[in-house]
Amino acid sequence: MIIEKGEKIHIMYRALYENSTRRHFLGEVQVAEGSVCRLEGFVFVYDQKTTEFVRKPEKRITIIDISESGYITNVIDQEVNLDNVSYKYSQGVGLIATDNNGFSLNINEFGAKS
Repeated sequence: MIIEKGEKIHIMYRALYENSTRRHFLGEVQVAEGSVCRLEGFVFVYDQKTTEFVRKPEKRITIIDISESGYITNVIDQEVNLDNVSYKYSQGVGLIATDNNGFSLNINEFGAKS
């Protein structure tokens, strides 16, 4: 199996069009069959007015086939508390996801830094 129940993942949706809404999902695998996963977690959406990713406050359940070409998937440490993860800009690195407790994931979408 490519992914297992209980694993935590960060998913970036690839933009299909120039002005497509940029979305990310951070969640825990509830059920997995092959690469199809039922996930519970949080959606982050890019706000063009503030030029920042905003986390939606409510948890969501979604079903994603993580092997599809429209997704970039990162497996993250199981110890990360998803409720505490936010996005921020880090000097010299760019955009990161962090729980401010040791977890840091560079999530620059368009090159080494953004």
